Amino acid sequence: MPYCNVGTTNNGIKIFYRTYGGGPVKVLMIIGLAGTHDSWKPQIEGLVGTTRANDIDDNRSSEDGVCNGNGNGIEICVFDNRGMGRSSIPKHKSEYTTKIMAADAISVMEHLGWKKAHVFGHSMGGMIACKVAAVFPDRVLSLALLNVTGGGYECFPKFDRQTLSIAMRFLMAKTPEQRAAVDLDTHYTQEYLEQHIGVKTRRQVLYQGYVEGISATGMQSNHGFDGQVNACWTHRVSKKEVEMIGKNGFLISVIHGRCDVIAQISHAKRLAHKLYPLAKMVELPGGHLVSHERSKEVNEALLDLIRASETKTSPFDWTNLSPNTSTSNCWTSSSSSRLNSETESSNSGIALAEKMRIMILYILGLFLVVLEYIKRARVLGCLKPIRV
Repeated sequence: MPYCNVGTTNNGIKIFYRTYGGGPVKVLMIIGLAGTHDSWKPQIEGLVGTTRANDIDDNRSSEDGVCNGNGNGIEICVFDNRGMGRSSIPKHKSEYTTKIMAADAISVMEHLGWKKAHVFGHSMGGMIACKVAAVFPDRVLSLALLNVTGGGYECFPKFDRQTLSIAMRFLMAKTPEQRAAVDLDTHYTQEYLEQHIGVKTRRQVLYQGYVEGISATGMQSNHGFDGQVNACWTHRVSKKEVEMIGKNGFLISVIHGRCDVIAQISHAKRLAHKLYPLAKMVELPGGHLVSHERSKEVNEALLDLIRASETKTSPFDWTNLSPNTSTSNCWTSSSSSRLNSETESSNSGIALAEKMRIMILYILGLFLVVLEYIKRARVLGCLKPIRV
């Protein structure tokens, strides 16, 4: 099994990775919270033409589509983040930050002998990819951020009855079957799940695959889950880091599902505008796992990013965003500026009130989750153990 030792000291942390395809173009893919490297299968197949790992097929040939794949000359590396899958699971939350996990990603690149790579990240993996781009910009050829937010309070999903139900079911899931059921509602839109594939719905087909996948890798441990949540909650992209990303000039694609109930698309748009003119915003009809729900469109967007980067496309030819209001309106008259200022002040007050409302609702929702957890703990505490 391919493992990479990480860290400057012998701390025993190993990262499990796999490579697919072959060629001069290197792509590093970083998965999100509670996900394993297998979650990138639609992108692996779309970019290199096979889902058979290089370490499994030692007799690979161009006829198998492994070395030459679909002719793109791409080699992909995917890995399990610390705290999940076959990688090590540190016990302390302090060992999980996006900066530490970005260093893990660079260690994998070092292990493979890659000097530079196109870095793609999904959800928490997108946060990690941002840190790679900010802290190790000289190792990045291009950056793709799928269903990403800026971390911290932006990790809160859109508050409604559906997402509160999903949150409670996720926290209470103890078996692969329970986890698979809630994962489907988290990852995909209801319209997609209810589509029929023959006599079965897509939900029925995906459910069995999810149960098998979770059973194979095992449920995520408490240490791993708490640590990865800590990495998301403490993640920040500072103004200086944004400037560092912009200074190095590599192209960026921000890809997001419009119906994502976990990562709100407004946060992704805000991040994309911060990265103007290097960033392009790609909105697709889909949920949090838009890379699966709209795999064809996502794969095309990723290949477009690789091609644009390889051909040295100008950022202004790449972006589909407009300059922000403060930049584009600097030439307006003073009266217009005052009017805009008053309007912005009014809008800010409305936005603040809305944020306060949402925060109160979140606190209420979290209180209900904790209350339910305490209830269950008390019930379990009343049970007497028996000798087997």
